[in-house]
Amino acid sequence: MTAAPDKPIIIIGAGMAGLTCANYLHRAGRPVLVLEAADAVGGRVRTDVTPEGFRLDRGFQVLLTRYPEVQRLLDYGALNLKAFRSGASIRLPDGQQTTLLNPLRQPSGALAALTSRVGSLPDKVRIASLARHVSLVPAQELLERPVPNDVDTLSFLRHYGWSEQMIINFFRPFFGGVFLDRGLSTAANFFEFVFQQFALGEAVVPALGMQQIPEQLAARLPAGTVRLNTPVEAIEGTTVRLWTDQTLEAAAVVVAVDGETARKLLSQLPAAEAGWRQTTCTYFAAPGFTPSGPTRLLHLNASPDALAHNVAFPANVSAEYAPAGAALVSVSTHGEHGLSEAALTEKLRQELADWFGADALQWQHLRTYVLPQALPVYPAGQPPRQPLRLSDTLYRCGDYTAYPSLNAAMQTGREVAEQLLAR
Repeated sequence: MTAAPDKPIIIIGAGMAGLTCANYLHRAGRPVLVLEAADAVGGRVRTDVTPEGFRLDRGFQVLLTRYPEVQRLLDYGALNLKAFRSGASIRLPDGQQTTLLNPLRQPSGALAALTSRVGSLPDKVRIASLARHVSLVPAQELLERPVPNDVDTLSFLRHYGWSEQMIINFFRPFFGGVFLDRGLSTAANFFEFVFQQFALGEAVVPALGMQQIPEQLAARLPAGTVRLNTPVEAIEGTTVRLWTDQTLEAAAVVVAVDGETARKLLSQLPAAEAGWRQTTCTYFAAPGFTPSGPTRLLHLNASPDALAHNVAFPANVSAEYAPAGAALVSVSTHGEHGLSEAALTEKLRQELADWFGADALQWQHLRTYVLPQALPVYPAGQPPRQPLRLSDTLYRCGDYTAYPSLNAAMQTGREVAEQLLAR
């Protein structure tokens, strides 16, 4: 591609896809300009700090250390990563609790895993069998493996032989939380990929919150490369028009926003078919509270009627998430619930009191994040990839073009940079 050297490649969006693309282009010596409508980088990966000193990720999120794209680009040491224990504490439908640890990551937990009430002994043997299988297959091969159009995660689990008890008690609450889809209609090849990541790697958070990840990438770019509070109105060839009517000339344009925003900017894109998964994250402050049972575990609720689907205590993983003497409680409710913030908060308090004790009725409500576009839907039968190059000078990237994860956002950002550099 021939272009005047003073014209940058303009990237619209400073989320993980856009910042990844910008980093690879900058490494190769190409001038880039990143335009971001929001007041900070990160897109869906953001962290707010309250006046009291709580760090609230906008929706419960973790970083999986075995993600291939993450390993390529991020500096783990600088992020000061803090790990959850590999496994889960599960509240069963009858109200009893049990713990299932990952014996591949914690060999000392193998006996406890075998005796856990989550499922039968053959169920747990099948988990070990699948873990061995996916450990031998490259991650990208799992994602690109052709599967019949009707094989979703639930169908895969039943075909593999897991009991309904195991599906209800473990797979629905755990992977239903990962996919924001307790019906497990997500494509089976993506399930195998995510299973591999959890089996072989760690689930972590940066000590100062998830927004440290995009901020690390932004900090590697020259000063002035990222312009915040700069919404884009239209793209006309290689001209980018801002909401202020200012125009910028580019060597090429990369649209690195979410799928809905991309379709508003790019009339040539078809209307969305799959849609979005919604989640609501409610934060509470619990003075001096430590959950019963093993700490640093994700707490899952297997009850089909619950509103508190997943509960985490981030300050047990990284003390920086809460001020001294306080605990932070993150409660995830997946899908549409039809409740006001006040009604949801009250119902959650009641469920948490049944789960963690009556003191939960007094926990202070900090903030509620309703995220209607938390993850793109990735149903069985969906094409594994959508085209990233739209013309000689127009490209797009983001997880909606591939599969719903931070890894996909970074992968598509890297691939667009490679396509631009190859021209």
